[in-house]
Amino acid sequence: MRVSTASAQRQPTSDTPTIATLARLLPFVRPALPRMGAGMLAALGAGLCALAIPQVLESLVNGPLAGAAESGDARGLWTAVGAVLGLGLLEALFVFARRRFILTPTTHVEAQMRTSLFRHLQDLPLAFHDQWPGGQLLSRSMSDLSMLRRWMAFGIVMLVVNLVTVSVGVGLMVATAGPLGWVYLAGAIPMSFLSFRFSRRFRRISRQSQDQAGDLATTVEESVHGIRVLKAYGRGPEAYRSFSAQADQLRRTEMNKARQMSAFTFSIITIPELVLGACVLWGIWLVTQGDLTVGAIVAFFATAAVINGPVEQLGHLLSMSLNAKTAVDRYFEVLDSPNLVADPEEPVEIAEPRGEVRFEGVRFHYPDAPPADLVRAHSQVPHEAPRAEVLCGVDLTVRPGETLALVGLTGSGKTTMAALVPRLFDVTAGAVLLDGVDVRRMTRHHLRTHVAIAFEDATLFSASVRENVLLGAPPDASGDDDLERALEIAQAGFVHNLPDGVETTIGEEGLSLSGGQRQRLALARAIAARPRVLVLDDPLSALDVETEEAVTARLREELADTTVIVVAHRPSTVALADRVAVLQDGKVTGVGTHSELLADHLHYRFVISSLIEDEEFDRARGVRA
Repeated sequence: MRVSTASAQRQPTSDTPTIATLARLLPFVRPALPRMGAGMLAALGAGLCALAIPQVLESLVNGPLAGAAESGDARGLWTAVGAVLGLGLLEALFVFARRRFILTPTTHVEAQMRTSLFRHLQDLPLAFHDQWPGGQLLSRSMSDLSMLRRWMAFGIVMLVVNLVTVSVGVGLMVATAGPLGWVYLAGAIPMSFLSFRFSRRFRRISRQSQDQAGDLATTVEESVHGIRVLKAYGRGPEAYRSFSAQADQLRRTEMNKARQMSAFTFSIITIPELVLGACVLWGIWLVTQGDLTVGAIVAFFATAAVINGPVEQLGHLLSMSLNAKTAVDRYFEVLDSPNLVADPEEPVEIAEPRGEVRFEGVRFHYPDAPPADLVRAHSQVPHEAPRAEVLCGVDLTVRPGETLALVGLTGSGKTTMAALVPRLFDVTAGAVLLDGVDVRRMTRHHLRTHVAIAFEDATLFSASVRENVLLGAPPDASGDDDLERALEIAQAGFVHNLPDGVETTIGEEGLSLSGGQRQRLALARAIAARPRVLVLDDPLSALDVETEEAVTARLREELADTTVIVVAHRPSTVALADRVAVLQDGKVTGVGTHSELLADHLHYRFVISSLIEDEEFDRARGVRA
């Protein structure tokens, strides 16, 4: 069962230093480093050009400007003006070069990180996806990576450049106006303390904000997918109130975040301004005493004006870096999640499978759902935590070409057995063998070219009927022939009456079709894969009894050489099977034909009587319809 995170405890932000965390981006960023470095140099060049202008102004005030006032010769003045103009134009050129160098490679880095995450999500086992809310994964792959791109394109570059610009600027202020520069530098002491305190608080709030945004995305996703249920039961207002409460919680977190940011920004703007106010008074006194030239004090305050912008940006850039650190933490929480159903190092392939499936001492329990406060730290989830077993030592052989029905009460382990054959989960103990080879010794791709599965919950994609049915078809599939054969066996000829026939695009999750139509298309998809072993996990539950019998009869006729394992919930299905395996409390307690088990197996008779009641109800409902 998927873990709800709407009211989950927040996972605390990693204590790993920010620089160490952001350094994990290096493998992705390495190809873009040359252009990013060139962009950073261009930005640094722009900052140095801006710092050079006050030095020209000092020379202008102490030299050409004073000389022009005495002699009337303005040639030196125009030279200085030309130098300032040239530096300004050069600064603008550097800014343009920074954008040209950096913007394109950072978009490539974002795209690479997004595809790497998606590839890993596709590779992770079902246990991971059962435990992680879709909205959390969506927010990590979209909003978090967009934030990282903006930080790489602007935040890190300007943070480094601004720190260098401020350092060089303060050095020039000390060199130009000695004691005034030291006073200005003294203002960095309280700013350093405030920055440290701000970073500790802001990291926690940033993590909380991004997690809540993921929860909100999950709520939207679930509401959209379950819109029919919400409307059918009139629960729209309740869903709205729940969403509104979550949205308000996120708003309060963002407001807290903004308050922290505004308080820090106020401090780092106010402290330099107060220091500059003190420097004005002291500087005037130094000029009157002859200890400082007018040009020096002009250069000092012009330099201060240049570095005030970078100083004021430091708060925004620091918060941006902390947000990026949180985004990296969240991204790698998923990327670091181990794949517990991995391919072997030395895989075995079966060239011509016969289709024998054997369960040997199979035991299985599902991984425990993680505690709420570990939902976002999946790598810490105790996968081996003990839990009640679903299968408790199953021994069963399904012969090649045989149709075997799995029968049992709800919770007896039928669906679990079906999922173990294509290795959607791995056994906890024992082994599942295909033609004598443990399925864990094969690659998942090779195994699933021989084993196909159709689920009760039919999932279709926003694509054409053709694309949905031929999704798992082998590379040598003949296209139309395989498509028509699969549709005919699955009794899915209704697709030819759709507006564009097999080229009709199915809406999201196929909700524009009825439940029975979706199931028949999902079954056609499994048939089109030409499997040697076909696993049917009650894929016809939404069909009326007559249609199910027609589909089952065609399956037996067309797939006579295919091994079929079917989770049966109707006596009509059971009767068509070659043999039946009875599951009771996670164990196979009987195997035989339908007639043999009716005669000798008490629990089987009880299960069948329950199925007959259900089938009679389905028939009556069909007659009334």
